[in-house]
Amino acid sequence: MSDSNFKKKYKDRIKKRSEEASTVRKIVAIVLTTIIIVLLVGGVSGYFYINNALQPVDPDDETQKNIKIPLGSSTSQIAQILEENNVINNALIFRLYTKFKNETGFQAGTYQFTSAMTIDQIIESLKTGKVRKDPVFSVTIPEGYTLEQIAESYAKELGFTKEEFMAKVNDREYVNQLIEQHPALLDDVILKQEIRYPLEGYLFASTYAFYVEDPSIEQIVEKMIKRTEKVVLPYRDAFAKRDMTLHEGITMASLLENEARTAENRKKIAGVFYNRIEENMKLQTDPTVLYALGEHKDRVLYEDLEVESPYNTYHVKKLPVGPISSFHKNAIEAAANPIESDYLYFLADDEGNIYYSKTLEEHNKLKEEHIS
Repeated sequence: MSDSNFKKKYKDRIKKRSEEASTVRKIVAIVLTTIIIVLLVGGVSGYFYINNALQPVDPDDETQKNIKIPLGSSTSQIAQILEENNVINNALIFRLYTKFKNETGFQAGTYQFTSAMTIDQIIESLKTGKVRKDPVFSVTIPEGYTLEQIAESYAKELGFTKEEFMAKVNDREYVNQLIEQHPALLDDVILKQEIRYPLEGYLFASTYAFYVEDPSIEQIVEKMIKRTEKVVLPYRDAFAKRDMTLHEGITMASLLENEARTAENRKKIAGVFYNRIEENMKLQTDPTVLYALGEHKDRVLYEDLEVESPYNTYHVKKLPVGPISSFHKNAIEAAANPIESDYLYFLADDEGNIYYSKTLEEHNKLKEEHIS
């Protein structure tokens, strides 16, 4: 073999080895980079997973739940009970957390936990045997209250004014956020120009307990809307069968709340209202006149009936454009499941007794007998 051929082959081998080495280095670099990325992503994902698991299940849900921790329960069993009752997010993370902090000595008993409690609050309760987290204060919103009355009730207890509450619940940007967060309950219809207050009828009347000193208006509204969802959404299918939207169902419930006090009469009146709608008759219910006027009066006058408003059912041949107040659970039940009848009229005497009739002639006769 000549020297020139030998040198050429030698150079080719060196070049080939160099190329192979370069390829290997590239592969190693790619593999190492991939491993580092996987570790970083895994680490970040793991951090967020653990962090989320340690957060309260629902910071806004202060509903107290009676949770029984049996005698002799292990930390693992306690964690499972808490997760099943929606008090903690993750039983495994709870066990690891208590082990890391060396928390022991959990006591048996029946506890009153909420989904808003932190893990440290839960652990402290289990260690001390404290079975109840007492609210800082509570506010009762009676059925039939309008949004303005609700605002006034909270303003008496908290550090904001009625006007500030009303400004927040009427802020279109804020209401749009609520619609996005609660699409099963709220939709764009509440932002129609004719609607006086978008959230009228959507803040459920109940007693609300608060476990912080100064809850924000947003926290209050969120708590009330979640209560509304819990009460109203189960009736959505019943309204759909009547070709009604949930908004129309809530509007009907608000009328029934203001027309009668008993569950039975609310169901009967619902039947009357549906009959009148089917017959293309005006509902002619006085509470809608008062809402249209924006004032409370002991008696509606004939001149009041003439007010031109999409809320006045003496003016429109259908339901009002929106709810006129909050309502009791049995009012939404009545709106969804009325008592069927042939009645088209009803009236109430001074003592609250309600009389039903099928014809205008019968109705006028009952009016002569019972209305002074």
